Amino acid sequence: MARTMDELRASVRRSFPELSQIRDPELREKVVEAWALALSQTEYESIEQIPGSAVPGAPAMTGGTQTEHLRGVAQIALAMVDTLESLCGPLGVDRDVLIAGALCHDVGKPYEYSPRNRARWEADPKKAGLPAIRHPVYGAHIALTVGLPEAVAHAAGGHSAEGERIERSLENTIIHMADVAFWGILRKAGAIA
Repeated sequence: MARTMDELRASVRRSFPELSQIRDPELREKVVEAWALALSQTEYESIEQIPGSAVPGAPAMTGGTQTEHLRGVAQIALAMVDTLESLCGPLGVDRDVLIAGALCHDVGKPYEYSPRNRARWEADPKKAGLPAIRHPVYGAHIALTVGLPEAVAHAAGGHSAEGERIERSLENTIIHMADVAFWGILRKAGAIA
């Protein structure tokens, strides 16, 4: 059972080859730290153990877990930027923030998916709500707790429905669109159960 922080950090590093594309070593390690902390607060020992669905109870991917979702969003976001910049010129995107934000946009999901939390919330929704805190809000908390830049916490907190109440940054707009594209394309392709 991988429960030490070092074991969780190693698990995160194995899950995300895209970490090597983050040039800033401190930012790279804070992405790892955010995920290790998020996992440590739940029963999960790796990101691969978290079901591959948009939210708990939603239909899951027919193949893959949250790891493939997070990696997919990061790769789609980078491909969108690369394509647009090749056609339109530099857009001013901070690639480190984009990659870190894409990998951390769902860092709150271990909390929202936690079987222990789900059982507690479902037993008495009027007490704490269902869920008590959605993954974007909890993700922003995790990001700030480990010292990730505000821009990455903004991506975690504003990539989903919660982001409709704020003006998203350039990087968060790209992450949001990559996230929507990921689920929408898989759904249309029949790759969601």
